[in-house]
Amino acid sequence: MSNMEDTEKDFHQKLSDAVVNMEDAAAASLSEEVVANGFDAYEAIDKGLADGMERAGTLFEEEEYFIPELLMCSDAMYAGLDILKPHIKTEEQTQKHKIVIGVIQGDTHDIGKNLVKIMLESSGFEVIDLGRDIPPAQFVEKAVETDADIIGLSTLMTTTMDGMRDVIDILKEKNLKNRFKVIIGGGPISLGFANKIGADGYAGNAAGAVRLARSLCGGAE
Repeated sequence: MSNMEDTEKDFHQKLSDAVVNMEDAAAASLSEEVVANGFDAYEAIDKGLADGMERAGTLFEEEEYFIPELLMCSDAMYAGLDILKPHIKTEEQTQKHKIVIGVIQGDTHDIGKNLVKIMLESSGFEVIDLGRDIPPAQFVEKAVETDADIIGLSTLMTTTMDGMRDVIDILKEKNLKNRFKVIIGGGPISLGFANKIGADGYAGNAAGAVRLARSLCGGAE
């Protein structure tokens, strides 16, 4: 392994640590160094900032971290994102696939959803972001209105998981189930739950969501 790869991996690790340790200034200065060194901005987000946010999410699930810590971790993540985002090399596609995404009704946690949005956009998707606390019917209405390819649903809470099932039930009622692919993700979600409610796929993190969306649209994973 070359020193260059080694250094780039070191940056990813340091970025991840900066997010976990709630260090905004460190996340920002490391991101500036990533850009200055000509390293890949998307990789730095995926393997650095997003990785740190996932680690913070695990600490939250284990009750080592609570909402205030999680918010400070996300501040550090955004401090890095603001610097790296303009340097992402967007993949040009002649026809952009559209994906409607949002956080299901009853949940206002949107850190994960925001990360998925940034990564999908940088991978050439057109993202229609509904935001958070969105009623199931609204996902279907917006997908029909925009002629989207995929509906992406997110939640961090077990209490709102049934809202994902509602979206799929509405699609079935309206005979639209074959028209849109539905992908789901978030803390409590599993592949088993996705299969149970009839979703077309599940992703455990933002990079996984991009791979899944690409494969469902017939592109390379």
